[in-house]
Amino acid sequence: MPSEIGARAPRIVADELVLSRPGAEGPLPVLDGVALAVEPGELVCVVGPSGCGKSTLLECLAGLRSADHGRALVDGTAAAAGRLALMPQTDALLPWRTLAENVAWGAKLAGADSADAAERAGRMIRRVGLAGFEDHFPHALSGGMRQRAALARTLVARAPGWLLDEPFGALDAITRADLHSLLSDLHAEHRPSVIMVTHDLDEALDLADRIVVLSDRPARNVAELTVSAGRQRRRSPEWAPERAVARDLLMDALGGRVVPA
Repeated sequence: MPSEIGARAPRIVADELVLSRPGAEGPLPVLDGVALAVEPGELVCVVGPSGCGKSTLLECLAGLRSADHGRALVDGTAAAAGRLALMPQTDALLPWRTLAENVAWGAKLAGADSADAAERAGRMIRRVGLAGFEDHFPHALSGGMRQRAALARTLVARAPGWLLDEPFGALDAITRADLHSLLSDLHAEHRPSVIMVTHDLDEALDLADRIVVLSDRPARNVAELTVSAGRQRRRSPEWAPERAVARDLLMDALGGRVVPA
């Protein structure tokens, strides 16, 4: 399959980001000096309690929101809309467009003409296992299929960096495992720089090269863990003891709060 990634993977940096948003009783602190550096081709998971500011962090890195202090950088320059592909928590499929049209829309937003967008969409729809559903509208698709479509729409933009905001949340265990394998395969093939937000420690341990742990809101860095085992080895029983130790370390960093498995 031709590569869907159009440029060299970037270095993505959150440099001491501080941000507040308006609240009923004054400014509500959301980010409190969050620092993060993702090297080219690295897949980093950001974990933390729900509502701690992880989505806001991605919006800053996507160039959609400005921090009050600090910098969001892509290859040393200020983050700007369109430089990285952002997949939000909700699939955000347009209900009046078919699956194929929704996926192609990601390529069109990146500047592709209609013919090129349709060709890219067709290839990626097959890649994510949705061939045969091109003419279906979103209401006729299952939750897992909609998530696959949203992932396909993100990838056809051919951005060399992906920002994924809990892309597999609220899915059943079987569908989630299937999409974990898909993401691992796509990352191995194309080596983009990826930041994936999750509140699920086991998901992070399955997928990440490195895990960054944030505190409750306002988010601040509390821990970081490099996962040295390759993704294939993580699926073997031999890695179970190391996985248990890593999970305990992450739980300790989160203050013992229960994170869904």
